[in-house]
Amino acid sequence: MANAKMKHLCLDILEKVGGKENVVSVTHCATRLRLVISNKELVDKKVLNRVDGVMGVVEQSGQLQLILGPGKAAKVADEFGQLVGKNVGVEDEVKIRKAELKAKNSTPFKMFLRHLSNIFIPLIPAFIGCGVIYGLAKILYNTHCVDKNTYYILYVIGKGVFLYMNIMVGMNAAKEFGGSPSLGGAIAGILTTSKLAKIVINGDKLIPGEGGIIAVLIAVIIGALLEKKLRKIMPSVIDLIVTPTIVLLVIGLGSLYMFHPLGAFLSAGLTTVVTAAVEKGGVLVGALLSGTFLPLVMTGLHRVITPIEVSLLDRTGLDLLRPILAMAGAGQVGAAFAVYLKTKNKRLKKIIASSLPIGMLGIGEPLMFGVTLPLGKPFLTACLGSMIGGAYISLTKVASIGIGLSGLPLTLLIPSSSVVNYIIATVLAYVGGFGLTYLVKWDDMAEDTDGEENSVLNEVLNIK
Repeated sequence: MANAKMKHLCLDILEKVGGKENVVSVTHCATRLRLVISNKELVDKKVLNRVDGVMGVVEQSGQLQLILGPGKAAKVADEFGQLVGKNVGVEDEVKIRKAELKAKNSTPFKMFLRHLSNIFIPLIPAFIGCGVIYGLAKILYNTHCVDKNTYYILYVIGKGVFLYMNIMVGMNAAKEFGGSPSLGGAIAGILTTSKLAKIVINGDKLIPGEGGIIAVLIAVIIGALLEKKLRKIMPSVIDLIVTPTIVLLVIGLGSLYMFHPLGAFLSAGLTTVVTAAVEKGGVLVGALLSGTFLPLVMTGLHRVITPIEVSLLDRTGLDLLRPILAMAGAGQVGAAFAVYLKTKNKRLKKIIASSLPIGMLGIGEPLMFGVTLPLGKPFLTACLGSMIGGAYISLTKVASIGIGLSGLPLTLLIPSSSVVNYIIATVLAYVGGFGLTYLVKWDDMAEDTDGEENSVLNEVLNIK
């Protein structure tokens, strides 16, 4: 860009934003000139939009942002900074977009779901490892490859995560909600100990672990909130002794009389509802669950499903939801492959080529946020295509023995008698997503689209 032309552009922008006295600060990112303006009433965005060289004007994060394009933004910012007598800062656009996205999604409900997600994410490696070992133990024993003693050795290892799962969840939950992890583990221990069978309340003996993961979450979260309030008012000289004692007594008694029976009721009800819905609802429920999972991921609401899956595994040893939900990713893989064949955009082809393999392995966010969602209709056809696989999963009653995996790797957590049906369902979802996306007309991404802007957006949104 010639110096004279650049200076003319900067002078034009300066005039439209109210002069240098109206400019508080000047920064830029990869594609935008970012200005903090003193009096926004002096700025006419419509006129700025018509300035030759300005591709768009937006207001975000308290800034007036002029979209100039990659490479150009830095040069214009330097010249503009000299005109107004300000030092020019450089901003990390990825961090900015992440912050904006986080602020947008920081509603109380979504924050609570994020807390739930953070409780279970640290446990996923254990769920995966134990699930794979348990699945292999079943396969090896059923095919007479190992003797009974070896099978029990592998079985014990494979079930290891469930032996102390409540304790780990309790510690993670307490930490996540601002309490002491040790108190969270102790509260979970109260709800899990075998000595519960010796306690009689309202004429009935308690059943160890009957409240399940739900009772633990309720008790520990309330315990963490109580602990935080007590520490604010408790004199520091007695805080260490008095606060944990009160928390354990109050929450311990509450656990035995309220949280344990409430958790048992909710866990049993949840298991019954999910099982009945999948088994009796058949293909309709399977199709509905798989078809709506991608929109849930997009909004972050999918986090609420993890405690449900854990509860199902804890009570029945099987997860009816995981194989159905995995079909959402398969439908998207098929849709993305159709886009790859039809698009003329070279950058988009590169994104798909690099994202398809990991999409088949169950990591679908790059394909969703980088390909199908920006294009619009392919996102819908991916959802619709996945419904074919979800319907078949429900029809054949495929379940998994663990969570944490998706896509083709999930076959390791599928009982051997159902592996073929799971693979068939996956192929059906691939074909469904591909066929619908290939047949439906959608607007391709223009070759001259601001590629850097799109890649940044893809990187920002590629977060679970």
